[in-house]
Amino acid sequence: MSDTGSPPQKPEGGEHLNIKVTDNNNEVYFKIKRTTQLKKLMDAFCERQGKAPTSVRFLFDGQRVNPTDNPETVHQEQIGGC
Repeated sequence: MSDTGSPPQKPEGGEHLNIKVTDNNNEVYFKIKRTTQLKKLMDAFCERQGKAPTSVRFLFDGQRVNPTDNPETVHQEQIGGC
């Protein structure tokens, strides 16, 4: 059976984000959903780098990111904040 239709289109903006996390020495890329708590990303980064989660701070545009945040809430704060 052959498929002659076009591939399904993703919604504008997509469901997932590609996020780069760096500690000035290493860069690690993650693909996560917009609604995923950043704790999962933070824990994965620390595990890959061999660092304790309590020994690092995660920032986005100079603002501290909390483990309970997700990409949507962080981005909304940056757009709507003063």
